[in-house]
Amino acid sequence: MTGTTTAEVKLPPQVRGALLALVVGGIAAILDSTMVTLAIRTLVVRLHSTTGTIQWVTTGYLLAMAVAIPVTGWAERRWGGKRVWAGALVLFVLASVLCALSWNAGSLIGFRMLQGFGAGLIFPLMQTLAVRAAGGRVSSRLMAAVSLPIALGPILGPVIGGLVLNWLSWRWLFLINVPLIAVGLLLARRFLPDDRPAPGAAPGVAPGSASDRPDWIGLILLAPALTGVLLGLSQLSENGGADHAGVLVPLSAGAVLLAAFVVRAVRPGGRRPVVDVRLLGLRSLGSAAAVLFTAGAAIYAGMFLLPLYYQQMRGDNVLDAGLLLIPQGVGALAARFAVGRLVDRFGAQLVTIGSFVLTAVATVPFAYAGADTSPWWLAAVLFVRGLGIGAVLIPPMSVAYQDTRPADIPHATMNTRIAQQVGASFGTAIVAVAFQSLAGRGAIAAFHGAFWWAAGLTAVAVVPALALPSGRAASPDHEEQRPNPARTPGR
Repeated sequence: MTGTTTAEVKLPPQVRGALLALVVGGIAAILDSTMVTLAIRTLVVRLHSTTGTIQWVTTGYLLAMAVAIPVTGWAERRWGGKRVWAGALVLFVLASVLCALSWNAGSLIGFRMLQGFGAGLIFPLMQTLAVRAAGGRVSSRLMAAVSLPIALGPILGPVIGGLVLNWLSWRWLFLINVPLIAVGLLLARRFLPDDRPAPGAAPGVAPGSASDRPDWIGLILLAPALTGVLLGLSQLSENGGADHAGVLVPLSAGAVLLAAFVVRAVRPGGRRPVVDVRLLGLRSLGSAAAVLFTAGAAIYAGMFLLPLYYQQMRGDNVLDAGLLLIPQGVGALAARFAVGRLVDRFGAQLVTIGSFVLTAVATVPFAYAGADTSPWWLAAVLFVRGLGIGAVLIPPMSVAYQDTRPADIPHATMNTRIAQQVGASFGTAIVAVAFQSLAGRGAIAAFHGAFWWAAGLTAVAVVPALALPSGRAASPDHEEQRPNPARTPGR
């Protein structure tokens, strides 16, 4: 059994049940992260704070997610994916309740970091457990299902957040997670297979062996490395560019620690690292991780700019801005019904390139839009953009595991999640800096320039997509393609 791309046959009932449990549990985390972004101004007023302080409600969440991602592989191997998944959901919902009960900005930031740690466990596990539930047979249909929260969250989050902020207290942004997580826990108990390891040993690990213990040195290097990189990127726009201590210090420290982690991880004969970056030597995983980095940058650059455009340029309130983004969500959802067949027919490489091109083309009209541009025209453009971003994640994810052995699935997932997380922060930072640097010329120039940068990032994303395997579905007579085990690095 191996991570392969297979023909688009109907998923078995047990796989569909597992996917339902994972999607319901995962969608709460991604919706929450996008809804809160819309509430920054409200939180500043309600908690009697400043924009700079409240911004840490989002920044702290992202940093805690980065710290948690490297832990998931070891935790899943040590206690079993189902138990860690349930624990992550419980942690997330408890932190959500605490966020709703926050009494000032400091308490909210602290509880959001706890919530972010739970989310950092949820996202990699969602992908790993979906592949495991399918027996290692990875198809574009499977990836379309498991990536649904990640793709739709940034689109639906502003809509739901706008509704909550317009009609309810900001505390309901966190309390609506309670019923979602409760349903997710019930579905997980019903549909996720029990994969607890035997007493005293993780699956495939000898009791008491070195592999049964976490790679503490690797974790000590990687967790602050990711934190430093993401913190430095998040400070780019606030500190007026890269030549500032608030950017240079965390970014440089993060880069040094990351380099040290990579050197230690790739040395021959060493202990298996907390995230096995040697797997990036596989063409399928390495190219997919590169594409997911650029996809994260392209998608989140637009997600950062679009709500600002409607609120600041056109003067719409948070509810109207959220509703005006609905066509993009509809387009992203519609893409889910066609992308599997497109990958079967044309291959992952061509579909990914086409998705990036479509997204870039549909971003360009916003580089010309003004305060009086027809909302109907912009709605049509957003629908087309939604088609592009809704399809772009699925092809690389469907081929990422093509050469990956079952035991390496958690490490492969962590590599792709880290790439997408850093890419999202990178894309947001780039367009935020562009916007701030052009703000002195007026709002129109700032938005036009920033949207050109967003379109450019998306166009550049085509380059790593050229390295993707074709990812065509296997023929019915040879549904699984088994890789040569000697191709797996680090063995």
